[in-house]
Amino acid sequence: MEKIRIGMVGYKFMGKAHSHAYRDLPLFFPNTVHPEMKVICGRDLNGVTTAAKQFGWEEYTTDWKSLLERDDIDLIDINAPSDVHKEITIAAAQAGKHVFCEKPLALTLKDSREMLNVVEAAGVKHMVGFNYRFAPAVMLAKKLIDEGRLGDIYHFRAWFLQDWLVDPNFPLAWRLQKEIAGSGSHGDLGAHLIDLSHYLIGDITEVIGMNETFIKERPIPSQMTGLSAKGSDSGEKGEVTVDDATLFLARFANGALGSFEATRFAAGHRCTNSFEINGSKGSVIFDFERMNELQVYFVDDRDDVQGFRRVLATDPAHAYAENWWPPGHTIGYEHTFIHEMVELMESFREKRQPVPNFRDGVKCQEVLEAVDLSIEKRQWIRISDV
Repeated sequence: MEKIRIGMVGYKFMGKAHSHAYRDLPLFFPNTVHPEMKVICGRDLNGVTTAAKQFGWEEYTTDWKSLLERDDIDLIDINAPSDVHKEITIAAAQAGKHVFCEKPLALTLKDSREMLNVVEAAGVKHMVGFNYRFAPAVMLAKKLIDEGRLGDIYHFRAWFLQDWLVDPNFPLAWRLQKEIAGSGSHGDLGAHLIDLSHYLIGDITEVIGMNETFIKERPIPSQMTGLSAKGSDSGEKGEVTVDDATLFLARFANGALGSFEATRFAAGHRCTNSFEINGSKGSVIFDFERMNELQVYFVDDRDDVQGFRRVLATDPAHAYAENWWPPGHTIGYEHTFIHEMVELMESFREKRQPVPNFRDGVKCQEVLEAVDLSIEKRQWIRISDV
């Protein structure tokens, strides 16, 4: 069985998710190309040492550049903070390494386009981390649309609601600093909604948005891990330089209308990543907090049974389901990453680019930047103009 040898940069929230995917993939997808977990990299020696042992990596290092010099590494997985994506991606591609990069690709559209140009010039495989595409219920929605079972699409409305920043004393984590994260809820949560809309509906042509930063200053953190942080005892505060919430309206190339909302200030919503699609023949509703389910409605149902039905996407007819458990036995968040890595590994066998790749990442970044520009100018912005 062919193997792809992985060097991974990052070991916290996404590093754990990716490591779990690499470890479990061969167990449940034995006939695909297998990832080999060679080296994990992180800046903190104690942290990366612990992660290597816990996650199952053969070796660890604190120098990502050393990964590029090794002949026994085929692919670089980048899940470190957004401000280092560009430098590592470009260096990896120029060293002949394939690249997986978490979203958003870069801090700016310009940087993401440069990254795309470099990986394509290098002739390496490139993938961007939009894992929510790989939930079987989302893929069922895609199938219904592609088969015409929802008819002409009129509306796409999406909302990604979290509440981990409601407490004004939550520390100033790196995700709240523009120079590191690039943006706040817009680029972190909204990017997933934008990608789902591209995957399900098609290209967005123009947008107009608004945003707000509700808490302007937060305590300086003493330590950070994933989506959690601990404040220091100094009482010192720093400026929040990203959005807490961003909303925007959109028009699609196929004539559909879209509305998008991303916020970290929706008390009671831990991770409500949802969309509703309305067409001439029916509708679907998805909520990631009930990720195995798709609510489906068809207008041609008999009058006495009209209404949304709950479809549990765990049967052999649903994407990836046959590789897991008997029908009705549900899967979770981590499985979206396994499916994502299956797509990555299969691209090597099939000698093609994985999907979504950096082209999809740039397309998402175009919308992110167009929304920001629309907020600045207080007017509609065409995607083709950014």
